[in-house]
Amino acid sequence: MEEQQPKTGKFSLNYGLILGGISVVFGIMLYTQEMHTSQSSALMVIGIAIAAVVTFLGISAFKKANGSYLSLSEALKIGAGIALIAGIIGIVYNIVLVNYIDPDAPSKIMDARLGPALMNGEITQEEFDMQKEQSIKFWWMGYPIILIINILIGLVLGLVTGLILKKSKPAY
Repeated sequence: MEEQQPKTGKFSLNYGLILGGISVVFGIMLYTQEMHTSQSSALMVIGIAIAAVVTFLGISAFKKANGSYLSLSEALKIGAGIALIAGIIGIVYNIVLVNYIDPDAPSKIMDARLGPALMNGEITQEEFDMQKEQSIKFWWMGYPIILIINILIGLVLGLVTGLILKKSKPAY
């Protein structure tokens, strides 16, 4: 009797929900500390590190459930799936944040992004106001871009983890 192979989608969903939950908790923590509009690269690194750990754990769990075997394509599927699920949860959180919790968040974020250029004289006040207004007007366009970037990061994390944990089934 042949052993039933575990489904990559199950692991993607479970660990995507875990990563999404952790991301929402991290976002709420940033909000309570009034850092949710920060453009700090350290916060991005922390977010990617959390994603890397959860992706590694998800792929490791799949490998264990699959009799200690893992192909690179399975790792890529799981990494992208985890990132997709977590990205959707993150976007829902961001929609709730900017529509209900802190409607001024887009304005604050654009001030943080464009403020240094204004202070350094790289742009005029008119250019600042115009760019800020256009960015806020088309804020919703960032959501698909966030999702695509999330999936690309998930693919890279899946690739790296897959290369580390890869173990092929014997040919016989």
